[in-house]
Amino acid sequence: RAVLLCLNEADGALLWQLAVPRIGGDKYLDWPSVAMCSPPSVEKDRVYMVTNRCEVVCLDIDGLADGNDGPYQDEGTLLADPEKPAKTGPLDADIIWRFDMPTQAGTYPHDATHVSILIDGPYLYLNSCNGVDNTHAVVRKPDAPGLIVLDKATGSMITRDQEATGSRVFHSIWSPPSMATVNGRSLVFFGDPGAQVFAFAALSAKKLPNPVPPLEKVWHFDCDPTAPKAELAKYLKNNEEGPSTISGMPVFYKNRIYVTCGGDIWWGKRFAWLKCIDATKTGELPATAERWSYPLAKHASSTPAIANGLVFVTDCGGSLHCVDAESGAPYWTHPVGNEIWGSVLAADGKVFVGARSGDFAILKAEKEKQVVASIPFGAEIACTPSAANGVLYVSTLEKLYAINGVR
Repeated sequence: RAVLLCLNEADGALLWQLAVPRIGGDKYLDWPSVAMCSPPSVEKDRVYMVTNRCEVVCLDIDGLADGNDGPYQDEGTLLADPEKPAKTGPLDADIIWRFDMPTQAGTYPHDATHVSILIDGPYLYLNSCNGVDNTHAVVRKPDAPGLIVLDKATGSMITRDQEATGSRVFHSIWSPPSMATVNGRSLVFFGDPGAQVFAFAALSAKKLPNPVPPLEKVWHFDCDPTAPKAELAKYLKNNEEGPSTISGMPVFYKNRIYVTCGGDIWWGKRFAWLKCIDATKTGELPATAERWSYPLAKHASSTPAIANGLVFVTDCGGSLHCVDAESGAPYWTHPVGNEIWGSVLAADGKVFVGARSGDFAILKAEKEKQVVASIPFGAEIACTPSAANGVLYVSTLEKLYAINGVR
C-alpha cells in the first residue's frame, strides 16, 4: 500500500489514514517501493490529493470519525483488495468524491503519480502524470491531456489543454501547475514533458459556456529548442544528448517565471539549467524572452525557492545553489549530500534542504554563504521540508520529524 497519514500537530498521534493498495501486475504503473508521492492540498475542511493509483480524491479533513459524509460511500472497497472489501473505522479516510484519471481522463501513468493540486476558487488544476509504458519506448495514450481542470465540489472534469503533450513525453508528466496575475490577467503556468513552459488563461469563476472549450493558451516558451522533438525513445540511457523535460513547478516572481529543466534524471542527458523567462509576453515567445540561464550539475527535478531577491535551487549532484533573481549571477553553492530530489524551503530568513544521503543543511538566505547547521538524519530524505506555526517538519524514508525552535 501507499499511505497518506493525518496526524495530530501537537504530538504526532494518528487521526486517520488513507491506505491505498497497489495497482498490481505491471509495476511500472505503480512502483512498489515508493510512498504516496503527491502532497495534499488543504482548503478549510477538505483535502485534495492524487493517490498512487492516479485517482484524484477529495477527503474530509476529519476522516470517518464524524461519519461518512459522501456522496462517495465505498471506502471499504477502495482501501482493500477489490474482491475483499475492508471494514472501515474512525481511523480511516472519508472520501467525498473520487476521479480516476486513467479511465475518466484517458491517461496512462508511469512509475508514480507526482501531482501538487492547484486550487483556484471552484477549480482544481493538476498535471495528468501521463507517461510511457514498461518498455519506456511507447506512449500508450499520446492524445491524453497534460493539464486538466476539475470541479472542486463534485470532482467532474471541466476541461483540459490541447497542446499535444503526449507527443513530447520521454518519461512522464510530473510538473505541477502554478498561478499568478500578469498584466491584470490570471494565468496558470505549466511545465510540459518536452521542457516547454505554457501560460494558460485561468477559468473565470462566473458561469462557463457549455461545452467548456479547452484551456486558452496565452504564451509558451521552449526551454531547450535545440533538443530532439521526435523519435525520443532512441535517446534512452543517452547521457550526452536527448530531449529535455520539466519535473519541478514553474515559479512566478516579479513578472518572471523561474523553472528547472534538463535531461530526465533516470534516462536522459546529464545537462540541466535554471531558466528565467519573461512572463509578460504573448504567443510563441522568442529566445529573447529568456532573461538568463544558469547551468546546474547533472540533472535537476526541483522547484526553485525565492527569498530576498535570491533564487535557491537544488540539483541531483547534491548541491544547493544561490543565484541573483534579477541577473542570474551566481553567489554561492553548497554541497549538501550525494543527491537531492527535493526542493528548498525558504522561511524565517533561512533555507532548509535535505539530501538522499540523509544529510540536512540550514543556511542563511543571504548573498554571503552562512551555514547555520549541518545535520545527519541517518536515513534518506527524498522530499522537501515544510514549516508551520514555528515548527520545521522533515520527512525521511523512515520517520517524520517535528522540530521546535530552529534558530
